[in-house]
Amino acid sequence: MKKCLLAASILSANFSCLGKEINDVIIAGVDIIHFDIMDNHYVPNLTIGPIVLKSLRDNGMKNIIDVHLMTKPVDNLIISCAKAGANYITFHPECSNHIDRSISLIKKYGCKVGLAFNPSTSLNYLDYVIDKLDLILIMSVNPGFEGQKFIPKIINKIIQTRNIINEKKKDVLLSIDGGINIKNINKIVNSGANILVLGSTIFKNILSSKEIIKQIKIKLDKIKNFC
Repeated sequence: MKKCLLAASILSANFSCLGKEINDVIIAGVDIIHFDIMDNHYVPNLTIGPIVLKSLRDNGMKNIIDVHLMTKPVDNLIISCAKAGANYITFHPECSNHIDRSISLIKKYGCKVGLAFNPSTSLNYLDYVIDKLDLILIMSVNPGFEGQKFIPKIINKIIQTRNIINEKKKDVLLSIDGGINIKNINKIVNSGANILVLGSTIFKNILSSKEIIKQIKIKLDKIKNFC
């Protein structure tokens, strides 16, 4: 049985005090910082980039950072994010001119590799590259904006992905991103998730980040079917 990890998506944080908000959720017990980079091309939004990531590392942040690239192209940003201090770099297959080359580039710069799947993106890509992946990210909303509702049909996609991982007997983490809250955590984890990416649920809750993370962890402790 594996522990289910919590990732804080800082896209939902207050950017006027980003360092403090990240420090607060780390103290509260999140395992991973999820760092969304959007380019206003692949998705209709523009966010932060490698310079912000580097500033967090320069300020002493030691926690795991998963950079989620929602950009097209991706290869130059892969290099910049790796140099800035990413641990994982996750990209979408539609954004790469050559998926295998992008994967090799991430590994070359010492990072672990994630591949992200939009709700409508086929899992067939896994037939060719699952042996090279460390993480699979299933989007449970359409990428681009925080605060969206979880798409119920994605539960089937999570189950399918977990079955593929288990059939291949691969030690690949399965991360779910979008619309996750305390009400749907049970179903998502029991479907096979290893990592829950939470944004608005943590940063824009009426409860403090400390209290909501505490409640989530209590709920996770009661779930028996971690993958």
